[in-house]
Amino acid sequence: MFRKKDIFFKTLEEMADLIQEAVDRFAAAVSGGDLPDVPSFAKEMKDFEHRGDQLAHVIFSELNKTFITPIEREDIMALTKLLDDVLDGIEACTSRFDMYHISKPDAYIRKFGDVLRRSALEIKSAIYLLTQKKLLAIQTHCVKLNELENEGDDLMREGIKRLFQEVKDPIELIKLKDMYERLEDTTDSCEDVANILQSIIMRNS
Repeated sequence: MFRKKDIFFKTLEEMADLIQEAVDRFAAAVSGGDLPDVPSFAKEMKDFEHRGDQLAHVIFSELNKTFITPIEREDIMALTKLLDDVLDGIEACTSRFDMYHISKPDAYIRKFGDVLRRSALEIKSAIYLLTQKKLLAIQTHCVKLNELENEGDDLMREGIKRLFQEVKDPIELIKLKDMYERLEDTTDSCEDVANILQSIIMRNS
């Protein structure tokens, strides 16, 4: 069904590795109390996003000159875009710390960091199973990503409810509400990766 691992699978693995590296850095930063240098943190995440764009460009360039691909080219395009969306989401969340002058992540942001860290691990495991041609084993990781997205939904609802109960400063409320929503959007992007992987399983099993 598949040929030997090629440039597409190799680069998808590199994207999965990069997601884990970026999310681990994000989760570690927000779990440690105050962020000592927010502009540097934002630049670091921007660099991760730029590296992701470069890897996506490699895949799209190869698609333009390759006749036979290991899976449907539409699936490769969709999966690449969705992996890139995860990196874009992490960068967008981090940019909010700089834009809104937030240097002290609260408990909900820290919990989101953990959800995203676990999501990145599931994505990496699933992508490596794809490149090893172990399609049915991917399903477990897709289910877990769906569960983690539900955790993100719950965190956003709980966090926003607390904001309206406890935060008196409307500007602070707006900033944190946007942050929670951006973080939840990124868990949605992780679930989108699971959804395209499930489609790939169905078409190739």
